[in-house]
Amino acid sequence: MSELDSNKHGELFGKLTMKQPYGKKRFFPDHVRGYIDLLRPFTLLAPIIVSMSIIVASLVYNARFFGLEIPLNWWVTVGNASLTVALVNAASNALNQATDFEADMISKSYRPIPKKIIKPEEAQSLAYIFYLFALLRAVTMNAWFGVFIFLIMVFTVTYSLPPRTKRFLFLNQVWIAIPRGFLGILAGWSVFGDPFQKLPLVMGIVATVFLIGGMSTKDISDSKADKLTGVHTLINTFGVKKAALISFPFMLFPFILIPFMINIGFIGSYFWPLTFFMFASCFIFYLMMKGDVESKTLENIHAWSIMYAEYIFFALGFAFLTIFCSSLDPPVGFF
Repeated sequence: MSELDSNKHGELFGKLTMKQPYGKKRFFPDHVRGYIDLLRPFTLLAPIIVSMSIIVASLVYNARFFGLEIPLNWWVTVGNASLTVALVNAASNALNQATDFEADMISKSYRPIPKKIIKPEEAQSLAYIFYLFALLRAVTMNAWFGVFIFLIMVFTVTYSLPPRTKRFLFLNQVWIAIPRGFLGILAGWSVFGDPFQKLPLVMGIVATVFLIGGMSTKDISDSKADKLTGVHTLINTFGVKKAALISFPFMLFPFILIPFMINIGFIGSYFWPLTFFMFASCFIFYLMMKGDVESKTLENIHAWSIMYAEYIFFALGFAFLTIFCSSLDPPVGFF
């Protein structure tokens, strides 16, 4: 797209990416665009795609091995559940910006609150509305899904509000990884299946360990702002290269250990291709070590974007293998 075409689109719809300035436009007023930016649409791709993948995998797996009768409107249930997970993530994004506006004024001044497009109180109110709506949707689907959505909410709220676990070194990464990895996968699996089956538990642990390491990528561009506002991260405590060395085993070993988990019978042999995700983790580590720079359009460094993409494709790969290959190696024993 040429600069002229970009300007024409900007005049019609306003800014097209988070980092573009608010300006004149015909259709979307700044306040509307500000609310959209609060939700951070790019980051909602991961919960939508991951949850849809896990839910469909659970549907096929439990129909194949446990006699689940596939409902005629299964796709409606998949859509509703995925949207519910995305709503929680959107609420978390809005709440985080409402409570972190002082840091954002330093490192992310293009966001709607530092630009005074949205007030912190408005963002916090929007977050609570989304949380409530998501919880009401969840409990009407089934009990376990409601429980997991509630637990995810607890983690995301306490990350931004007192005790504000975001402040504490390493705990902040764990606090993000658990709801996005372990609880998110169990929530998706619970829509059609038993969340305490061996397969979702193992994959939830794999995802969580990977995200514990991968979440350090999001702190690189915020290093100065975090330090000035009392948030302790691996990046602003040890520096980028040492933080990369600490994070790398968490991103690498979950995939290296997949053959071992196959050998001891935790997961089926058809999951061995997931091991190849270790190469994406190595690339993320390489970008961090060489001094990755911030993207001109997305909100963070390229390693952060690749980390999100790796998690999305991991979920898609897991779903594909479960749907099309699980009949080759039926499950034996559950706890």
